[in-house]
Amino acid sequence: MSRRILLHVVLTLSTLAATACGGRDAAPGRPLANAQVIRPDAISDFTVLYAKNCSGCHGLDGKGGAAIGIGDPVYLAVADDAAIIHVISDGRKGTSMPAFAQHSGGMLTDGQINVIVAGMRSHWGKPDVLRNTEPPPYAAQAPGDPKRGAAAFSIYCASCHGAYGRGGKRASSVVDGSYLGLVSDQGLRSIVITGRPELGAPDWRGDVPGKPMSPQDVSDVVAWLSVQRPQFPGQPYSTALQSRGRLQ
Repeated sequence: MSRRILLHVVLTLSTLAATACGGRDAAPGRPLANAQVIRPDAISDFTVLYAKNCSGCHGLDGKGGAAIGIGDPVYLAVADDAAIIHVISDGRKGTSMPAFAQHSGGMLTDGQINVIVAGMRSHWGKPDVLRNTEPPPYAAQAPGDPKRGAAAFSIYCASCHGAYGRGGKRASSVVDGSYLGLVSDQGLRSIVITGRPELGAPDWRGDVPGKPMSPQDVSDVVAWLSVQRPQFPGQPYSTALQSRGRLQ
């Protein structure tokens, strides 16, 4: 290659690089003087806020992620704005749900959290989805009973999750220590009430045809699941623990 051709190539590449960086009036790596840069705390578009903060766990359209489907109309009908704002703002201690509010160490302003909640309802909510239906309350009104919960689990849940919750032909284990270590009692309650329709799990009305779970049934099942949670989630169950029949 001659020096003249080599020089031409260098000049051409330099011109392309300058153009990519904004032309001669912009320094490499810097935006143009008239470019608009939006501060993170000034973003007010629901689609952007949800995609960057929520979709990684809850799915692009509010379902199909590792966490509960917050785009499920039943969930949105059961959980009011205050409950959703609280969990987004402060997270769930001891679970994989972090706090997003600035006052709790997160990155979002209160206004941005309100935008997310309003957007969830406008995009995925169906106000009439529970018409003529009285769902169990989002939060437990009184503690459940694990013994009654074992019986309720066998009626409503065992057909999919197995006799002791260890998994069956239609669904996986719900007593696995690693799973229970990542979900709070309220998270368990939300799933028992709303189900996971994207995974084929029905809500509280569909486990036994014609026999919806009562609010007490829901609380009792959650109480039974809660006592299966190991003291140190993720660690193998000890022989002593199994011999005492805690998992049963």
